[in-house]
Amino acid sequence: MNTTEQIINGCVAQSTHRVDLWLHFLQSTKAKHIVEVGVYRGDFASRLLEECDSIEKYYMIDPWRHLGSWNKPANKNDEVFEQFLSETKSKTDFAAEKRVILRGTTTEVIEEISDGELDFAYIDGDHTLKGITIDLIRVFPKIRVGGWIGGDDFSRTVWQHQTTFEPTLVFPFAVYFAEAVGARIYALPNAQFLIEKDKVQSFAFIDLTGHYDDVSLREQFRLDKVLKLKLAETFAFAKKVARRMKHLISK
Repeated sequence: MNTTEQIINGCVAQSTHRVDLWLHFLQSTKAKHIVEVGVYRGDFASRLLEECDSIEKYYMIDPWRHLGSWNKPANKNDEVFEQFLSETKSKTDFAAEKRVILRGTTTEVIEEISDGELDFAYIDGDHTLKGITIDLIRVFPKIRVGGWIGGDDFSRTVWQHQTTFEPTLVFPFAVYFAEAVGARIYALPNAQFLIEKDKVQSFAFIDLTGHYDDVSLREQFRLDKVLKLKLAETFAFAKKVARRMKHLISK
C-alpha cells in the first residue's frame, strides 16, 4: 500500500459526503495550487477555501454560459449562469486573493495554467464522453509529478440522467485514461475517483468500494436494457400527468 492509498483510506473512513472526503484529502496532502473544473454555484470552492489553510491559489474553470452542444440537465440559460457566477464570487470573496476565475471551457482557458503547476485538480464539469475526454487530457499535464486529479460522478451507470440526455461516461473513461498514461486510479465512495500522477508509470485500478467490477460498456447499451429504461421513464411521466390532471379536475 503506497502513501496515497494510506491517505485516501483514512479520508474515506472519516467521511460521509464527497466534500468531507476531499477536505480531509487536501488537508492531509497540504495541497497549495488547485483547479476546479465545473464550479457552477461555488459551494465546493467555498468550503475548500474556507477549511484548507494550505491553499495558496485556487483556479476556477467554468464557462458560466449556455452551451449548445451540452445535452445535460445542468445546462441552463445565460441569465441563470450569470446569477451562478455572481453567487460564486459572493461565496468566495473572503478568499479573493487566492482565487483565479477563468471563465470559459477547459480548452478555452486551460493554458492560463502552467504545466506541472498544480498539486490537485477536481473535475466536475461536462460528464459526457466528449467532456471528460477533454478535461482529463488537457488537465493532466498541468499536474505536477506526485499530484492528483479527483473527480465527481464516477457513476456505475451511464444512464445517470434520463435517456433523453447524453450518457455520463466519467466511468469507465477515467479508468481507460489512467491506463493510457500509466497512472493509479482509485474508485471512491459517493461516486468519486482519484488519479495519482506518479514518477513511475504503472497502471492500477484500485476499487475501494467493491462495486466497479465491470469496466466495459456492452451490458449498459444492450437494447433490452435501454428499452426498459425508456418504458420506465414513459410510465413515470404518464403518472405525473395523471396526478396533475386529477388535481386540476378536483379544483
